[in-house]
Amino acid sequence: MRRIVLIVFLFLPSVLLAQLLDRETERSAAAQAQKLSQFYRLLAGHYVDTLDYGSVVEQGIRGMLSQLDPHSAYLTAEEVEDAMQSFDGSFGGIGVEFNILGDTIIVVSTIAGGPAESVGIRAGDRITGVDGRSAIGTKRADVPKLLRGPKGSRVKLEVVRKGASGVLDFEVVRGDIPISTVDAAYMAADGIGYIKVNRFGSNTVAEFTEAFERIGSPSALILDLRGNGGGLLDQAIGLSEFFLKKGEQIVSTEGNIVAPTVAYARRDGAFDGPLAILMDEASASGSEIVAGAVQDWDRGVIVGRPSFGKGLVQRQFVLLDGSAVRLTTARYHTPTGRVIQRPFEKGRKDEYYRAYAERFTVMHDSVAGDAPQYRTLVSSRPVYGGGGIYPDVYVERDTSRYTRYGAELVMSGSINDFVINYMDSARAGLAARYPDFESFEKDFVVDDVMLNALADIAADKGIEYDEDQMAVSAPDLRVQIKGLVAQKLWDVNEYYRVVNGSGADPVFDTAVECIGMMPEGRITGRTVDEMNARVQKCR
Repeated sequence: MRRIVLIVFLFLPSVLLAQLLDRETERSAAAQAQKLSQFYRLLAGHYVDTLDYGSVVEQGIRGMLSQLDPHSAYLTAEEVEDAMQSFDGSFGGIGVEFNILGDTIIVVSTIAGGPAESVGIRAGDRITGVDGRSAIGTKRADVPKLLRGPKGSRVKLEVVRKGASGVLDFEVVRGDIPISTVDAAYMAADGIGYIKVNRFGSNTVAEFTEAFERIGSPSALILDLRGNGGGLLDQAIGLSEFFLKKGEQIVSTEGNIVAPTVAYARRDGAFDGPLAILMDEASASGSEIVAGAVQDWDRGVIVGRPSFGKGLVQRQFVLLDGSAVRLTTARYHTPTGRVIQRPFEKGRKDEYYRAYAERFTVMHDSVAGDAPQYRTLVSSRPVYGGGGIYPDVYVERDTSRYTRYGAELVMSGSINDFVINYMDSARAGLAARYPDFESFEKDFVVDDVMLNALADIAADKGIEYDEDQMAVSAPDLRVQIKGLVAQKLWDVNEYYRVVNGSGADPVFDTAVECIGMMPEGRITGRTVDEMNARVQKCR
Protein backbone atom coordinates (compact mmCIF):
# COMPACT_ATOMS: atom_id res chain seq x y z
CA MET A 1 0.00 0.00 0.00
CA ARG A 2 2.84 2.41 0.87
CA ARG A 3 4.46 1.68 -2.54
CA ILE A 4 1.17 2.51 -4.30
CA VAL A 5 0.93 5.80 -2.44
CA LEU A 6 4.53 6.63 -3.40
CA ILE A 7 3.89 5.85 -7.08
CA VAL A 8 0.75 8.01 -7.09
CA PHE A 9 2.73 10.91 -5.56
CA LEU A 10 5.45 10.57 -8.20
CA PHE A 11 2.97 10.99 -11.05
CA LEU A 12 0.81 13.76 -9.53
CA PRO A 13 1.19 17.25 -11.06
CA SER A 14 3.56 19.35 -8.94
CA VAL A 15 0.88 21.93 -8.00
CA LEU A 16 -1.54 19.25 -6.82
CA LEU A 17 1.25 17.49 -4.93
CA ALA A 18 2.10 20.72 -3.11
CA GLN A 19 -1.57 21.19 -2.21
CA LEU A 20 -1.80 17.65 -0.83
CA LEU A 21 1.36 18.12 1.21
CA ASP A 22 0.02 21.43 2.56
CA ARG A 23 -3.20 19.70 3.58
CA GLU A 24 -1.22 16.95 5.27
CA THR A 25 0.77 19.61 7.15
CA GLU A 26 -2.45 21.34 8.18
CA ARG A 27 -3.95 18.05 9.40
CA SER A 28 -0.82 17.33 11.43
CA ALA A 29 -0.83 20.81 12.96
CA ALA A 30 -4.53 20.52 13.84
CA ALA A 31 -3.95 17.15 15.49
CA GLN A 32 -1.12 18.55 17.61
CA ALA A 33 -3.25 21.55 18.61
CA GLN A 34 -5.96 19.13 19.79
CA LYS A 35 -3.35 17.19 21.73
CA LEU A 36 -2.16 20.38 23.44
CA SER A 37 -5.73 21.37 24.29
CA GLN A 38 -6.39 17.88 25.67
CA PHE A 39 -3.32 18.11 27.90
CA TYR A 40 -4.39 21.51 29.24
CA ARG A 41 -7.86 20.15 30.13
CA LEU A 42 -6.29 17.18 31.89
CA LEU A 43 -3.95 19.48 33.81
CA ALA A 44 -6.78 21.77 34.89
CA GLY A 45 -9.08 18.92 35.82
CA HIS A 46 -6.80 16.41 37.52
CA TYR A 47 -3.58 17.98 38.83
CA VAL A 48 -3.16 17.61 42.60
CA ASP A 49 -2.23 21.23 43.45
CA THR A 50 -3.65 24.65 42.60
CA LEU A 51 -1.75 26.17 39.68
CA ASP A 52 -1.12 29.65 38.35
CA TYR A 53 -2.40 28.86 34.88
CA GLY A 54 -1.23 32.16 33.46
CA SER A 55 2.33 31.30 34.41
CA VAL A 56 1.95 27.72 33.13
CA VAL A 57 0.72 28.91 29.72
CA GLU A 58 3.38 31.60 29.50
CA GLN A 59 6.17 29.14 30.26
CA GLY A 60 4.67 26.71 27.78
CA ILE A 61 4.76 29.33 25.03
CA ARG A 62 8.33 30.26 25.93
CA GLY A 63 9.30 26.60 25.88
CA MET A 64 7.87 26.06 22.39
CA LEU A 65 9.54 29.21 21.07
CA SER A 66 12.87 28.10 22.52
CA GLN A 67 12.86 25.22 20.03
CA LEU A 68 12.69 27.62 17.08
CA ASP A 69 15.11 30.23 15.77
CA PRO A 70 16.92 32.59 18.21
CA HIS A 71 14.78 35.63 17.33
CA SER A 72 11.24 34.32 17.75
CA ALA A 73 10.15 35.50 21.19
CA TYR A 74 7.34 35.98 23.72
CA LEU A 75 6.61 39.41 25.20
CA THR A 76 4.47 40.19 28.22
CA ALA A 77 1.84 42.94 27.87
CA GLU A 78 4.20 45.33 29.67
CA GLU A 79 7.07 44.43 27.36
CA VAL A 80 4.81 44.99 24.34
CA GLU A 81 3.99 48.49 25.56
CA ASP A 82 7.64 49.31 26.25
CA ALA A 83 8.67 48.02 22.82
CA MET A 84 6.01 50.10 21.08
CA GLN A 85 7.14 53.23 22.91
CA SER A 86 10.76 52.67 21.90
CA PHE A 87 9.80 52.86 18.22
CA ASP A 88 7.13 55.56 18.49
CA GLY A 89 8.11 59.14 17.81
CA SER A 90 7.14 60.30 21.31
CA PHE A 91 5.76 59.28 24.70
CA GLY A 92 3.86 61.00 27.48
CA GLY A 93 6.24 62.25 30.15
CA ILE A 94 7.74 65.21 32.03
CA GLY A 95 10.82 65.73 29.84
CA VAL A 96 13.87 64.94 31.95
CA GLU A 97 16.98 62.86 31.56
CA PHE A 98 17.58 61.13 34.88
CA ASN A 99 20.06 58.92 36.62
CA ILE A 100 20.30 57.14 39.97
CA LEU A 101 22.93 58.49 42.36
CA GLY A 102 23.14 56.33 45.45
CA ASP A 103 19.45 55.62 46.08
CA THR A 104 18.05 58.88 44.70
CA ILE A 105 16.67 59.94 41.31
CA ILE A 106 18.72 62.89 40.06
CA VAL A 107 17.73 65.12 37.13
CA VAL A 108 20.67 65.16 34.72
CA SER A 109 19.06 67.54 32.24
CA THR A 110 15.66 68.86 31.16
CA ILE A 111 14.27 69.12 27.65
CA ALA A 112 14.20 72.76 26.56
CA GLY A 113 10.62 74.00 26.72
CA GLY A 114 9.44 70.66 28.13
CA PRO A 115 6.96 70.22 30.99
CA ALA A 116 9.59 69.87 33.74
CA GLU A 117 11.63 72.88 32.67
CA SER A 118 8.46 74.97 32.33
CA VAL A 119 7.61 74.58 36.02
CA GLY A 120 11.18 75.28 37.17
CA ILE A 121 12.79 71.87 37.60
CA ARG A 122 16.54 72.08 37.00
CA ALA A 123 19.47 69.81 36.28
CA GLY A 124 20.87 68.54 39.59
CA ASP A 125 17.49 68.39 41.35
CA ARG A 126 16.81 65.25 43.42
CA ILE A 127 13.34 63.74 43.04
CA THR A 128 12.53 62.31 46.47
CA GLY A 129 8.78 61.82 46.15
CA VAL A 130 6.20 61.13 43.44
CA ASP A 131 2.47 61.62 44.04
CA GLY A 132 2.89 61.58 47.81
CA ARG A 133 5.04 58.45 47.93
CA SER A 134 8.75 58.27 48.63
CA ALA A 135 10.90 57.73 45.52
CA ILE A 136 14.04 56.97 47.53
CA GLY A 137 15.42 53.57 46.62
CA THR A 138 13.54 53.34 43.31
CA LYS A 139 15.32 51.09 40.83
CA ARG A 140 16.42 52.67 37.59
CA ALA A 141 14.17 50.40 35.53
CA ASP A 142 11.12 51.52 37.55
CA VAL A 143 11.65 55.28 37.23
CA PRO A 144 9.90 55.61 33.82
CA LYS A 145 6.80 53.98 35.32
CA LEU A 146 6.67 56.79 37.89
CA LEU A 147 7.37 59.72 35.58
CA ARG A 148 5.67 58.70 32.34
CA GLY A 149 1.94 58.77 31.72
CA PRO A 150 -0.73 59.97 29.28
CA LYS A 151 -0.35 63.44 27.81
CA GLY A 152 -2.28 65.95 29.94
CA SER A 153 -2.11 63.87 33.12
CA ARG A 154 -0.56 65.44 36.23
CA VAL A 155 2.18 64.24 38.54
CA LYS A 156 3.27 65.81 41.84
CA LEU A 157 7.00 65.79 42.55
CA GLU A 158 8.91 66.44 45.75
CA VAL A 159 12.34 67.83 44.95
CA VAL A 160 15.46 68.51 47.02
CA ARG A 161 17.70 71.20 45.53
CA LYS A 162 21.23 72.06 46.54
CA GLY A 163 21.23 75.46 48.26
CA ALA A 164 17.47 75.49 48.85
CA SER A 165 15.96 74.86 52.28
CA GLY A 166 13.35 72.16 52.71
CA VAL A 167 11.54 70.20 50.04
CA LEU A 168 10.26 71.93 46.88
CA ASP A 169 6.86 70.85 45.55
CA PHE A 170 6.11 70.82 41.81
CA GLU A 171 3.05 69.75 39.84
CA VAL A 172 3.91 68.82 36.26
CA VAL A 173 1.44 68.34 33.42
CA ARG A 174 2.84 65.59 31.20
CA GLY A 175 3.31 66.32 27.52
CA ASP A 176 4.54 64.66 24.35
CA ILE A 177 8.26 63.96 24.75
CA PRO A 178 10.02 63.27 21.44
CA ILE A 179 12.15 60.13 21.11
CA SER A 180 15.06 60.88 18.83
CA THR A 181 16.72 58.14 16.81
CA VAL A 182 19.45 60.49 15.56
CA ASP A 183 22.02 60.93 18.32
CA ALA A 184 24.38 63.30 16.55
CA ALA A 185 24.67 65.37 13.38
CA TYR A 186 27.46 67.84 12.71
CA MET A 187 30.23 68.76 10.27
CA ALA A 188 33.13 66.51 11.23
CA ALA A 189 35.67 67.95 8.76
CA ASP A 190 35.80 70.17 5.71
CA GLY A 191 32.77 69.14 3.64
CA ILE A 192 32.27 65.89 5.61
CA GLY A 193 29.08 65.49 7.62
CA TYR A 194 28.61 62.95 10.41
CA ILE A 195 25.23 61.53 11.41
CA LYS A 196 24.68 58.77 13.99
CA VAL A 197 21.42 56.81 13.91
CA ASN A 198 20.82 54.70 17.05
CA ARG A 199 17.82 52.65 15.78
CA PHE A 200 15.04 52.70 13.19
CA GLY A 201 11.92 54.20 14.77
CA SER A 202 8.79 55.63 13.20
CA ASN A 203 10.38 59.04 12.48
CA THR A 204 13.94 58.04 11.59
CA VAL A 205 13.88 59.02 7.90
CA ALA A 206 12.33 62.41 8.73
CA GLU A 207 14.83 62.97 11.55
CA PHE A 208 17.75 61.98 9.34
CA THR A 209 16.63 64.24 6.49
CA GLU A 210 16.17 67.17 8.87
CA ALA A 211 19.61 66.56 10.40
CA PHE A 212 21.26 66.31 6.97
CA GLU A 213 19.76 69.63 5.90
CA ARG A 214 20.44 71.30 9.27
CA ILE A 215 24.20 70.68 9.02
CA GLY A 216 24.25 72.19 5.54
CA SER A 217 23.73 69.25 3.16
CA PRO A 218 27.40 68.15 3.21
CA SER A 219 29.21 67.03 0.08
CA ALA A 220 30.44 63.82 1.80
CA LEU A 221 28.89 61.84 4.65
CA ILE A 222 29.82 59.42 7.43
CA LEU A 223 26.75 57.44 8.56
CA ASP A 224 27.40 55.80 11.93
CA LEU A 225 25.30 52.66 12.44
CA ARG A 226 27.47 51.13 15.15
CA GLY A 227 25.33 49.71 17.94
CA ASN A 228 22.16 50.14 15.85
CA GLY A 229 20.18 46.94 16.38
CA GLY A 230 17.51 47.71 13.77
CA GLY A 231 13.82 48.46 14.18
CA LEU A 232 11.15 49.27 11.60
CA LEU A 233 11.76 47.85 8.12
CA ASP A 234 10.09 50.70 6.24
CA GLN A 235 12.46 53.21 7.86
CA ALA A 236 15.54 51.15 6.92
CA ILE A 237 14.26 51.03 3.35
CA GLY A 238 13.56 54.76 3.40
CA LEU A 239 17.08 55.56 4.62
CA SER A 240 18.56 53.32 1.91
CA GLU A 241 16.57 55.29 -0.69
CA PHE A 242 18.41 58.43 0.42
CA PHE A 243 21.58 57.05 -1.23
CA LEU A 244 20.42 54.90 -4.16
CA LYS A 245 19.04 55.53 -7.65
CA LYS A 246 15.42 54.94 -8.58
CA GLY A 247 14.75 51.28 -9.37
CA GLU A 248 17.77 49.89 -7.53
CA GLN A 249 16.86 46.96 -5.31
CA ILE A 250 17.23 47.48 -1.56
CA VAL A 251 16.21 44.18 0.03
CA SER A 252 14.17 41.05 -0.66
CA THR A 253 12.46 38.58 1.65
CA GLU A 254 11.58 34.91 1.26
CA GLY A 255 9.80 32.42 3.49
CA ASN A 256 7.80 29.20 3.40
CA ILE A 257 4.44 30.84 4.09
CA VAL A 258 4.91 34.54 3.32
CA ALA A 259 5.04 35.45 -0.37
CA PRO A 260 8.45 36.75 -1.51
CA THR A 261 8.76 40.53 -1.62
CA VAL A 262 11.27 42.92 -3.15
CA ALA A 263 11.78 46.56 -2.18
CA TYR A 264 13.19 48.99 -4.73
CA ALA A 265 14.22 52.63 -4.44
CA ARG A 266 11.16 54.63 -5.50
CA ARG A 267 13.10 57.76 -6.42
CA ASP A 268 16.64 58.97 -6.95
CA GLY A 269 18.37 59.51 -3.63
CA ALA A 270 18.86 63.02 -2.27
CA PHE A 271 22.57 62.37 -1.68
CA ASP A 272 25.02 61.02 -4.24
CA GLY A 273 28.35 62.13 -2.76
CA PRO A 274 31.10 60.04 -1.11
CA LEU A 275 29.63 57.87 1.66
CA ALA A 276 31.14 55.80 4.48
CA ILE A 277 29.02 53.63 6.78
CA LEU A 278 30.41 52.61 10.17
CA MET A 279 29.48 49.13 11.43
CA ASP A 280 30.33 46.88 14.37
CA GLU A 281 29.25 43.62 15.99
CA ALA A 282 26.10 45.23 17.41
CA SER A 283 24.87 46.58 14.06
CA ALA A 284 21.94 44.38 13.11
CA SER A 285 18.80 43.94 11.02
CA GLY A 286 17.83 47.36 9.60
CA SER A 287 21.45 48.52 9.80
CA GLU A 288 22.51 45.50 7.78
CA ILE A 289 19.80 46.16 5.18
CA VAL A 290 21.10 49.71 4.63
CA ALA A 291 24.77 48.69 4.61
CA GLY A 292 24.12 45.67 2.39
CA ALA A 293 22.27 47.73 -0.23
CA VAL A 294 24.95 50.45 -0.23
CA GLN A 295 27.72 47.87 -0.52
CA ASP A 296 26.05 45.79 -3.25
CA TRP A 297 25.48 48.86 -5.42
CA ASP A 298 29.07 50.10 -4.86
CA ARG A 299 27.50 53.23 -3.46
CA GLY A 300 29.81 53.67 -0.46
CA VAL A 301 32.47 52.05 1.69
CA ILE A 302 31.66 50.00 4.80
CA VAL A 303 34.19 50.64 7.58
CA GLY A 304 34.58 48.82 10.89
CA ARG A 305 33.95 45.21 11.86
CA PRO A 306 31.54 42.45 10.75
CA SER A 307 27.93 43.09 11.78
CA PHE A 308 25.71 40.92 13.97
CA GLY A 309 24.00 38.91 11.24
CA LYS A 310 20.27 39.21 12.04
CA GLY A 311 18.40 38.64 8.82
CA LEU A 312 15.18 37.06 10.04
CA VAL A 313 11.85 38.88 9.69
CA GLN A 314 9.59 38.83 12.76
CA ARG A 315 5.86 39.51 12.71
CA GLN A 316 4.23 40.38 16.02
CA PHE A 317 0.92 38.69 16.93
CA VAL A 318 -0.94 40.15 19.92
CA LEU A 319 -2.60 37.60 22.23
CA LEU A 320 -5.83 37.91 24.23
CA ASP A 321 -4.26 39.44 27.36
CA GLY A 322 -2.16 42.02 25.51
CA SER A 323 0.96 39.87 25.46
CA ALA A 324 2.43 38.93 22.10
CA VAL A 325 4.59 36.50 20.22
CA ARG A 326 7.09 37.56 17.61
CA LEU A 327 7.34 34.79 15.04
CA THR A 328 9.95 34.63 12.33
CA THR A 329 8.16 34.57 8.99
CA ALA A 330 10.87 35.23 6.39
CA ARG A 331 14.56 35.91 5.70
CA TYR A 332 16.22 39.04 4.35
CA HIS A 333 18.54 39.03 1.33
CA THR A 334 20.74 41.84 0.06
CA PRO A 335 20.43 42.88 -3.63
CA THR A 336 23.17 40.42 -4.68
CA GLY A 337 21.28 37.60 -2.94
CA ARG A 338 23.43 37.41 0.17
CA VAL A 339 21.72 35.98 3.23
CA ILE A 340 22.03 38.45 6.12
CA GLN A 341 21.19 35.92 8.84
CA ARG A 342 24.19 34.05 10.20
CA PRO A 343 23.82 30.29 10.69
CA PHE A 344 22.09 28.85 13.76
CA GLU A 345 20.66 25.58 15.01
CA LYS A 346 17.05 25.56 16.20
CA GLY A 347 16.82 25.36 19.97
CA ARG A 348 20.47 26.39 20.45
CA LYS A 349 20.00 30.06 21.37
CA ASP A 350 22.81 30.02 23.96
CA GLU A 351 25.31 28.74 21.42
CA TYR A 352 24.09 31.32 18.90
CA TYR A 353 24.81 34.24 21.23
CA ARG A 354 28.05 32.67 22.46
CA ALA A 355 29.25 32.62 18.85
CA TYR A 356 28.27 36.30 18.60
CA ALA A 357 30.39 37.14 21.64
CA GLU A 358 33.36 35.35 20.09
CA ARG A 359 33.13 37.58 17.01
CA PHE A 360 34.53 40.43 19.10
CA THR A 361 37.93 38.76 18.92
CA VAL A 362 37.83 37.17 15.42
CA MET A 363 39.93 38.80 12.72
CA HIS A 364 38.08 39.85 9.58
CA ASP A 365 40.30 38.05 7.11
CA SER A 366 39.87 34.67 8.81
CA VAL A 367 36.08 35.08 8.84
CA ALA A 368 35.70 36.31 5.27
CA GLY A 369 38.03 33.62 3.96
CA ASP A 370 35.49 30.89 4.73
CA ALA A 371 32.46 32.88 3.58
CA PRO A 372 30.76 32.55 0.17
CA GLN A 373 31.82 35.24 -2.27
CA TYR A 374 29.47 37.43 -4.30
CA ARG A 375 30.02 40.19 -6.85
CA THR A 376 28.70 43.72 -6.51
CA LEU A 377 26.23 44.98 -9.08
CA VAL A 378 28.21 47.85 -10.62
CA SER A 379 31.95 47.22 -10.37
CA SER A 380 31.73 43.43 -9.84
CA ARG A 381 34.11 43.56 -6.88
CA PRO A 382 33.96 40.71 -4.32
CA VAL A 383 31.79 40.93 -1.20
CA TYR A 384 31.01 38.19 1.30
CA GLY A 385 27.87 36.38 2.41
CA GLY A 386 27.15 33.74 4.98
CA GLY A 387 25.72 36.05 7.63
CA GLY A 388 26.15 39.70 8.50
CA ILE A 389 27.81 42.43 6.47
CA TYR A 390 31.59 42.24 6.15
CA PRO A 391 33.26 45.65 5.98
CA ASP A 392 35.23 46.76 2.95
CA VAL A 393 37.83 48.28 5.26
CA TYR A 394 38.30 46.29 8.44
CA VAL A 395 39.39 48.18 11.54
CA GLU A 396 40.62 45.95 14.31
CA ARG A 397 39.37 46.66 17.82
CA ASP A 398 42.01 48.73 19.65
CA THR A 399 42.88 46.90 22.87
CA SER A 400 46.22 48.61 23.52
CA ARG A 401 44.73 50.74 26.30
CA TYR A 402 42.35 48.11 27.65
CA THR A 403 42.90 47.11 31.29
CA ARG A 404 40.93 45.17 33.86
CA TYR A 405 40.82 48.23 36.11
CA GLY A 406 39.52 50.47 33.33
CA ALA A 407 36.82 47.94 32.48
CA GLU A 408 35.72 47.77 36.12
CA LEU A 409 35.40 51.56 36.23
CA VAL A 410 32.99 51.37 33.32
CA MET A 411 31.00 48.30 34.35
CA SER A 412 30.57 49.46 37.96
CA GLY A 413 29.02 52.76 36.86
CA SER A 414 31.81 54.65 38.61
CA ILE A 415 32.48 56.94 35.64
CA ASN A 416 28.83 57.88 35.39
CA ASP A 417 28.58 58.51 39.14
CA PHE A 418 31.69 60.66 39.05
CA VAL A 419 30.35 62.84 36.23
CA ILE A 420 27.01 63.31 38.03
CA ASN A 421 28.82 64.34 41.24
CA TYR A 422 31.17 66.61 39.32
CA MET A 423 28.35 68.36 37.45
CA ASP A 424 26.44 68.81 40.69
CA SER A 425 29.13 71.16 41.99
CA ALA A 426 30.73 72.47 38.80
CA ARG A 427 27.81 73.02 36.37
CA ALA A 428 27.33 76.75 37.01
CA GLY A 429 31.03 77.49 36.78
CA LEU A 430 31.45 75.45 33.61
CA ALA A 431 28.50 77.16 31.94
CA ALA A 432 30.01 80.57 32.72
CA ARG A 433 33.53 79.60 31.66
CA TYR A 434 32.51 77.84 28.44
CA PRO A 435 29.64 79.72 26.76
CA ASP A 436 29.87 77.51 23.66
CA PHE A 437 31.10 74.05 22.75
CA GLU A 438 34.07 75.33 20.75
CA SER A 439 35.64 76.99 23.80
CA PHE A 440 34.94 73.88 25.89
CA GLU A 441 36.48 71.54 23.31
CA LYS A 442 39.59 73.68 23.09
CA ASP A 443 40.25 74.45 26.76
CA PHE A 444 38.53 71.94 29.05
CA VAL A 445 40.95 69.35 30.44
CA VAL A 446 40.25 66.28 32.54
CA ASP A 447 43.11 66.54 35.01
CA ASP A 448 44.65 64.13 37.50
CA VAL A 449 42.53 65.55 40.33
CA MET A 450 39.41 64.40 38.47
CA LEU A 451 40.87 60.94 37.80
CA ASN A 452 41.77 60.59 41.49
CA ALA A 453 38.20 61.53 42.45
CA LEU A 454 36.97 58.85 40.03
CA ALA A 455 39.30 56.31 41.66
CA ASP A 456 37.88 57.24 45.09
CA ILE A 457 34.32 56.60 43.93
CA ALA A 458 35.39 53.23 42.53
CA ALA A 459 37.19 52.37 45.79
CA ASP A 460 33.96 53.00 47.70
CA LYS A 461 32.43 50.29 45.49
CA GLY A 462 35.17 47.83 46.36
CA ILE A 463 37.31 48.31 43.22
CA GLU A 464 40.93 48.25 44.26
CA TYR A 465 43.06 51.02 42.77
CA ASP A 466 45.74 49.94 40.30
CA GLU A 467 48.16 52.76 39.50
CA ASP A 468 49.82 51.04 36.54
CA GLN A 469 46.55 50.09 34.89
CA MET A 470 45.12 53.56 35.55
CA ALA A 471 48.07 55.04 33.68
CA VAL A 472 47.37 52.81 30.67
CA SER A 473 43.62 53.54 30.62
CA ALA A 474 43.91 57.24 31.50
CA PRO A 475 43.86 58.62 27.90
CA ASP A 476 40.57 56.86 27.11
CA LEU A 477 39.10 57.75 30.51
CA ARG A 478 39.88 61.43 29.94
CA VAL A 479 38.10 61.35 26.57
CA GLN A 480 35.09 59.54 28.02
CA ILE A 481 34.74 61.93 30.95
CA LYS A 482 35.14 65.01 28.77
CA GLY A 483 32.49 63.66 26.39
CA LEU A 484 30.04 62.99 29.21
CA VAL A 485 30.59 66.45 30.70
CA ALA A 486 29.92 67.97 27.26
CA GLN A 487 26.75 65.89 27.00
CA LYS A 488 25.50 67.19 30.36
CA LEU A 489 26.26 70.79 29.39
CA TRP A 490 24.70 70.55 25.91
CA ASP A 491 23.47 67.29 24.39
CA VAL A 492 24.54 63.83 23.22
CA ASN A 493 25.57 65.47 19.93
CA GLU A 494 28.46 67.14 21.76
CA TYR A 495 29.47 63.85 23.35
CA TYR A 496 30.15 62.44 19.88
CA ARG A 497 31.92 65.63 18.80
CA VAL A 498 34.36 65.13 21.69
CA VAL A 499 34.86 61.38 21.20
CA ASN A 500 35.12 61.49 17.40
CA GLY A 501 37.46 64.46 17.48
CA SER A 502 39.80 63.00 20.08
CA GLY A 503 41.76 60.66 17.83
CA ALA A 504 40.72 57.79 20.10
CA ASP A 505 38.23 56.28 17.62
CA PRO A 506 40.16 54.49 14.84
CA VAL A 507 36.97 53.53 12.98
CA PHE A 508 35.89 57.16 12.66
CA ASP A 509 39.41 58.28 11.72
CA THR A 510 39.62 55.54 9.08
CA ALA A 511 36.29 56.64 7.60
CA VAL A 512 37.56 60.21 7.24
CA GLU A 513 40.65 58.85 5.51
CA CYS A 514 38.53 56.74 3.14
CA ILE A 515 36.19 59.63 2.30
CA GLY A 516 39.22 61.55 1.06
CA MET A 517 39.87 58.74 -1.47
CA MET A 518 36.34 58.79 -2.94
CA PRO A 519 36.09 61.65 -5.42
CA GLU A 520 33.08 59.96 -7.01
CA GLY A 521 29.86 58.77 -5.41
CA ARG A 522 30.51 55.10 -6.19
CA ILE A 523 33.53 52.91 -5.51
CA THR A 524 35.37 50.09 -7.25
CA GLY A 525 37.46 47.15 -6.17
CA ARG A 526 40.58 49.16 -6.91
CA THR A 527 39.35 51.98 -4.68
CA VAL A 528 38.79 49.56 -1.80
CA ASP A 529 42.23 47.99 -2.29
CA GLU A 530 43.82 51.44 -2.18
CA MET A 531 41.87 52.29 0.97
CA ASN A 532 43.03 49.15 2.75
CA ALA A 533 46.61 49.70 1.65
CA ARG A 534 46.53 53.31 2.90
CA VAL A 535 44.98 52.30 6.23
CA GLN A 536 47.53 49.52 6.78
CA LYS A 537 50.38 51.91 6.00
CA CYS A 538 49.05 54.45 8.51
CA ARG A 539 49.05 51.79 11.21
